[in-house]
Amino acid sequence: MERARNILHASLLWRGLMVLCLWFGAQWESSGVVQWFLHPRGWGRGASESSLFFKLWTLVRNALCWVYEKLHLDALFAGSIFTWTWFWCLLPAVLAPLLPTMAVLGLAAVAFASLALNLVRDRERRLAWSPINRYIILYAAVYLAGTLFSISLKASLNSGLLSVAFILFAVVLYNAVSTRGQLDLLLTAVVLAAAAVSCLGILQYIFRWGYQSEAWVDSDMFSTIQFRVSSTLKNPNMLGQYLILMVPLGGAKLLTAKDWKNRVFWFGCCGVLCLCMLLTFSRGAWLGLLFAGAAFFVLLNPRLMLLFPAALVGLYFALPPSVIERFTSIGNLSDASTSYRVYIWMGTLAMLKDYWLCGIGPGTDAFNMVYPAYSFNGIIAPHSHNLFLQIVSDAGVAALGVFVIVLFVYFRMMCAALHRERDWTSRLLQIACTAGVFGFMVQAMTDYSFYNYLVLFVFWAYLALGALCARRSKLPEGREAA
Repeated sequence: MERARNILHASLLWRGLMVLCLWFGAQWESSGVVQWFLHPRGWGRGASESSLFFKLWTLVRNALCWVYEKLHLDALFAGSIFTWTWFWCLLPAVLAPLLPTMAVLGLAAVAFASLALNLVRDRERRLAWSPINRYIILYAAVYLAGTLFSISLKASLNSGLLSVAFILFAVVLYNAVSTRGQLDLLLTAVVLAAAAVSCLGILQYIFRWGYQSEAWVDSDMFSTIQFRVSSTLKNPNMLGQYLILMVPLGGAKLLTAKDWKNRVFWFGCCGVLCLCMLLTFSRGAWLGLLFAGAAFFVLLNPRLMLLFPAALVGLYFALPPSVIERFTSIGNLSDASTSYRVYIWMGTLAMLKDYWLCGIGPGTDAFNMVYPAYSFNGIIAPHSHNLFLQIVSDAGVAALGVFVIVLFVYFRMMCAALHRERDWTSRLLQIACTAGVFGFMVQAMTDYSFYNYLVLFVFWAYLALGALCARRSKLPEGREAA
């Protein structure tokens, strides 16, 4: 590495490019738009506490505190395991890809109850504040309204309520973590769980375990691809989307390892995650991970952009032909999978011309009550294969608008934290959480990311982890369980 660095620094072309990049970087960072983006105003706690929602919450909380005190319930719950909110949040956040959906919902419900119990027990405890939380709550409210005004409440109710519960878990998780030690342990456990999921996927490929759908591969175009892994998420595309979020976190753990033993361990974890990603043969997920990797290294050091062409050439020669063939087929309309998606998008857009305001309601049953009348080429599908189109379909254009605001506030919050961060570990974790969501959104253009409720749950929990990483340096040390 040292020799390569010396060779680069001796090159006149490299030094010229460095000077040019530094000049452009300085101009970019000093621009008014960037300074506005990196220094948000009106994000203080006071703005949140002056809202109508907060005032209503205060009234409800005071009433519950009064009931709790009058019934002398503190003697019952003092020292109870049910007050360990962090523990009850850790379980679903880590085990989500390994458990059934209803088990995750049950654990999340206990976490909700634990947080409520702690807030009622202690009048002085304040809800942890984050600029993204109010928009997450607003999105959940709009999505709930879309559920209640569905064309078929029966078809949408279960799906809508489950989605709202999983969305709001992000707020609970954010409030559950109170120390840096808790956050670091949670992040470590999340990556280890992803490594376990990936190991199962690799074994699945070796021994050909699990269900394979003929719709997953165009056998005429890709005769060499006979098996795609789905591990515990039952679909290779959903597994790929989950791994897009996990790989940057694994990379951050590797780069923050303090000795060779830990570096080798985390390098192995990253290798397992990336190998499993390859075996999904999910082109959208590969593209999302490529963008996530690009974002990771640009945020780490913008000058690394100059190495991208060489990295792409290296990947071309390093990856097997079957991977190259499948990746380069992106956009090829002769591929059945690509043409299938294009026809679904066309049909969904035609449908949304009539249902753009309030949508048709969440759930595949509601979607298939309306979509077949607008489908192109007789294509039948359970969803629109595009996250943004599906959000409009589920809850209307207002839901899409709020979701875009959630993303904007999240990226702005993370970039502002990066701009002021001086701690190396916190900075890497912030970069990882930013890159993961960015790559996830790229993949979301080609699939409905929230079709699998476990992936939906992991995504919203991931936003909470990102918000926590944004203030990691301000968290006290410690590893308390409550």
